[in-house]
Amino acid sequence: MNEDFKSGFVTIVGRPNVGKSTFMNRVIGEKIAIMSDKPQTTRNKIQGVMTDKESQIVFIDTPGIHKPKHKLGDYMVNVAENTLNEVDAILFMINAEEGYGRGDQFIIDRLQRVNQPVFLIINKIDQVHPDQLLPLIEQYKEKLDFEEIIPISALEGNNVNHLLNVLKGHLPEGPQFYPEDQITDHPERFVISEFIREKVLHLTHEEIPHSIAVVIEGIEPRENKNAVYIQAAIIVERKSQKGIIIGKQGSMLKEIGKRARHDIESLLGSKVFLELWVKVQKDWRNRQVQLSDFGYNEEDY
Repeated sequence: MNEDFKSGFVTIVGRPNVGKSTFMNRVIGEKIAIMSDKPQTTRNKIQGVMTDKESQIVFIDTPGIHKPKHKLGDYMVNVAENTLNEVDAILFMINAEEGYGRGDQFIIDRLQRVNQPVFLIINKIDQVHPDQLLPLIEQYKEKLDFEEIIPISALEGNNVNHLLNVLKGHLPEGPQFYPEDQITDHPERFVISEFIREKVLHLTHEEIPHSIAVVIEGIEPRENKNAVYIQAAIIVERKSQKGIIIGKQGSMLKEIGKRARHDIESLLGSKVFLELWVKVQKDWRNRQVQLSDFGYNEEDY
């Protein structure tokens, strides 16, 4: 490793659905964060590790900072806010299409209390005319003293390399925290459960908002078949939601399993047998015991 090697932690904050997970997957080069057009898709801190010859950047994709409506919401906001004081730089990401909103002010109020450099990242510039960017930049400049303002398209990759080079310039010299081939600090079990949850979000649209969790009940290698057998439970809050996820003659659950299996096989590099079932646990998002059972632990923040 060269003597000038730089390393550090960078957190990505922003309103829900501004493209944080899309950006993370773009810079890491593999899918580790789930993507959905619904808010509050990301619930835990997801660390993505980007390593090259000169540096290692550990990106933390946090849940969108928003006003919470239940205990799960409290957990998500606490996770996001606590990362602000633990990092070397903060990327405050906004959606160029939507512009300034009240949710942004809620985040800016919190960013005013941190000492770390804050970069304003204007995402989705491929969706707007360039003339729309200047007024947007001027508007945000008045809200906070940003280290730098960088417009990008996480989806198309526009200006992403420039942003990475700017970040490297701000990182301290330091060690390589993770092996160069490691791209996330989350165990496979967590990533698998997220892939399944993503498919539910994609396929159920508005009927199932965020009242689902996915619990991996078992992962068992089948050596003689060069395959992995995975059992997972999809948790919902109401019987009506269970019916929607199962679908007519099990059709929805089959489709969720088929799509999730494709991503899981790419992750594990082997054939996967995926068994899914649906459980009803009423009001789980407001029960601390069940939040902990499903991986949302208070000690994580």
